[in-house]
Amino acid sequence: MGNKSAVVLALLAAVLAVALVVEAKSKSKPKVCDKGWECKNSIYCCNDTITDFFQVYQFENLFSKRNAPVAHAVGYWDYQSFIIAASLYEPLGFGTTGGKQMQMREVAAFLGHVGSKTSCGYGVATGGPLAWGLCYNREMSPSQTYCDENDLYPCVEGAEYYGRGALPVYWNYNYGVIGEALKVDLLHHPEYLEQNATLAFQAAIWRWMTPIKKKQPSAHDVFVGNWKPTKNDTLSKRLPGFGTTMNILYGDLTCGQGFVDSMNNIISHYQYYLDLMGIGREFSGDNLDCAEQEPFNPSSKSDSATS
Repeated sequence: MGNKSAVVLALLAAVLAVALVVEAKSKSKPKVCDKGWECKNSIYCCNDTITDFFQVYQFENLFSKRNAPVAHAVGYWDYQSFIIAASLYEPLGFGTTGGKQMQMREVAAFLGHVGSKTSCGYGVATGGPLAWGLCYNREMSPSQTYCDENDLYPCVEGAEYYGRGALPVYWNYNYGVIGEALKVDLLHHPEYLEQNATLAFQAAIWRWMTPIKKKQPSAHDVFVGNWKPTKNDTLSKRLPGFGTTMNILYGDLTCGQGFVDSMNNIISHYQYYLDLMGIGREFSGDNLDCAEQEPFNPSSKSDSATS
């Protein structure tokens, strides 16, 4: 009888041990949330989603002149296209990282880049030069063919690789890389980026969320604070903040040249959007510019999908 009791106790101990392991694992597993079509099965979905804090009227305020008669992409860009594109990246942290202020700031930062790169605003433009974002969806007068020899993404006869999209994409290899990531054949059909606003926003958000090279940060990571600069980064004056997003996206086309107009224009759009979204430019964050930063990737056509 004693032996039976010992066996029972041993079995109970084993069951208890298994139960404790299962409980520990369940506790260590991060909580994920599901908020329907916009954000599913991610820890980031437990935060506000973009539609919680960024409404149609705010999009209209930011891009108030995009459908003016003199704009070049009338009727193309809209709020729904942006939100549908964003929903693919919200589970990865786009606009869903940190508290509400950080989330709103990231949307303003991303759209600040978009607005500055698609603007047809000028000094005396009605509504001011910052009201004209999303005026374009394509480069109007390409200065070159943007076709470069590339074994992996060779130019396709009849296709043209001039700038298109919300963060304009240039060159055959960049269309190839982005198309591969989005599972859309942009190498053969680069024109899709000027025919489908959701795809154009999707390509831009992918670029925001994706490092150019391994062991380099994405614009998203440096903005929301996921990135810790190395000693070399610090010596190169690359620090977390909006300034380094410009370094990642444009390199020495914009950064390391002092306070040039191309850099100041992007910063101005970001701060203008912060004001319009009710955050205020006083919350622009540290390290706002990249005037003295050394580029992550010194000039080379192949280094930037938006250069």
